[in-house]
Amino acid sequence: MIPSIEWVNNKIKMIDQTQLPHELKFLEFDNYRGVATAIKIMNIRGAPAIGVAAAMGLALATIEYKLLPKEKFIEKMGDAADVIRNTRPTASNLFWAIDRIWKIISEYPDNPENLSELVIEEAQLMAQEDINVNKAIGKNGATLLKNGDTVLTHCNAGSLATVQYGTALAPVRAAIEEGKRISVIADETRPRLQGARLTAYELQYDKIPVNVISDTSSGLLMRLGKINKVIVGTDRVTSDAIFNKIGTYLVALAANDNDIPFYVAAPTSTLSLQETVDDVTIEQRNSSEVSNVLGKVKIVPDGVKCLNYAFDITPFRLVTGIITEDGVFTPEELLNKYKN
Repeated sequence: MIPSIEWVNNKIKMIDQTQLPHELKFLEFDNYRGVATAIKIMNIRGAPAIGVAAAMGLALATIEYKLLPKEKFIEKMGDAADVIRNTRPTASNLFWAIDRIWKIISEYPDNPENLSELVIEEAQLMAQEDINVNKAIGKNGATLLKNGDTVLTHCNAGSLATVQYGTALAPVRAAIEEGKRISVIADETRPRLQGARLTAYELQYDKIPVNVISDTSSGLLMRLGKINKVIVGTDRVTSDAIFNKIGTYLVALAANDNDIPFYVAAPTSTLSLQETVDDVTIEQRNSSEVSNVLGKVKIVPDGVKCLNYAFDITPFRLVTGIITEDGVFTPEELLNKYKN
């Protein structure tokens, strides 16, 4: 797949994922406000991708404010960071990226023009790091897949959710590159249908076999022996659970009941192991995403309210292994390696 986001001539170029699969459209931004809106309305989505978008958004802000005195520059950059920080509350990459950029801004003693150059370089570095991390996750995760396996995934944690290559789909890509025959079953992933629209799009684009199913079908397909492994992404990993798209918990329960391994692809930038589930805000999005299919066809009677929690909590007891760029770990091993 082509990159979901790039830094080109001091502008941000990104795929407008709200238009897929019908149109491959690109957006360009020259200011952080537009980037913040793009994150909020999900022109770009996926934890690693929005982390890089946040960093690049702050890089644009440094260009806008670099001629200001240092004290005023810091003030304006703080405002920009707050705007981006308030776009989406659950994915830890967003906050990780802002903190990483802010460390440079707060510690570097030189003038704003030089700071701007450093921040731009750091944002570009983070984009390349994301690709490298994803490929490492792919290599580590490919060891879990056998020739002929069918992998179920929920939501989109592929190339479109990252800068390029993907997290949950990275082991699939790597296994295929090794010569294994691997196919994918993608949950449609209501209400925004990221599986049907995005996972299916990018796998078809790369000629990887994929079937889309309704979210309510995965348990039956597991029972019928049509799924060998489950691999999902994650937006945050706390000390006791993983947070991924709504519906993930039900998939994990079904996998556990059918003795099917349930793996989570998690770049270390998603780890927030000092937290528990009680510390995390679950994003609630507009109810119209549930009442209307992709904002177009209304399927709920007038006057009926809808709830729209965007993320799910899957406890560690249902997780077989967590795939990071450093290896594959049980939840207990993950805590031992990264928590301290």
